Amino acid sequence: MKALKLAFLGASLLGTISGFSQTAEEVANKHIEAIGGKENWKKVKSVIMEGNMSFQGIDIAVTTTAVHNTGSRQDLTIMGQQNYIIMTPTAGWMFMPVQGQQNVEPMTEEMVKKGADELDTQGALVDYKAKGHTIEFLGKEDVEGTECLKLKLNLKGGKVTTYYIDPSSYLLIKSTAKQEVNGQEMEMTTGYSNYQKLPEGISVPMTISVPLGPGMNADMVISKVSINKEVPATLFQPAK
Repeated sequence: MKALKLAFLGASLLGTISGFSQTAEEVANKHIEAIGGKENWKKVKSVIMEGNMSFQGIDIAVTTTAVHNTGSRQDLTIMGQQNYIIMTPTAGWMFMPVQGQQNVEPMTEEMVKKGADELDTQGALVDYKAKGHTIEFLGKEDVEGTECLKLKLNLKGGKVTTYYIDPSSYLLIKSTAKQEVNGQEMEMTTGYSNYQKLPEGISVPMTISVPLGPGMNADMVISKVSINKEVPATLFQPAK
């Protein structure tokens, strides 16, 4: 009888684990479908997003250029000064004269390692298993009146992000991730809204609440998105 009870308990536990795994998979699949479907996203080889944001009365023009698994570059025009952040699979650089920087500074090995997974223009959830990522379903949590589904994404490079997905649309409305700021680990929150379907069949948020520091966010309004436009390799090299 004891062996039977243990066997039943083991089967119940396995069933519970399987259920959570299935739920995570289901949420991920429905989210991907809601933003255009796996096949459309797998065709995305490059993305260029242009937009503007305002922070403490300062207007910032932002252009983000990314080529799948090759490189990403964020150009920021702030008070007439040209700033940029570049990331590739093996190296990264930052040039922020607005912060007093006079020379291009290389990123640390740890920053490059964690940033490598973010060079995926097709989205980490698309074929996540093949990419070496894992996901977990964490239940539900209220986000400004919406009972969101929580999906934890463990990236291969070590970064952990939690997605908050609206169950009525399966669109992502918020994500949180821990990031090191001035030597301290902080939780950063990003918001997503105003989704727009592009001619390529994929949907992207045209308003992104960007974290600029602990407890500080600014809305970036995207004015133009270009998919699969040719990008020169030199764009991901720091200026001499």
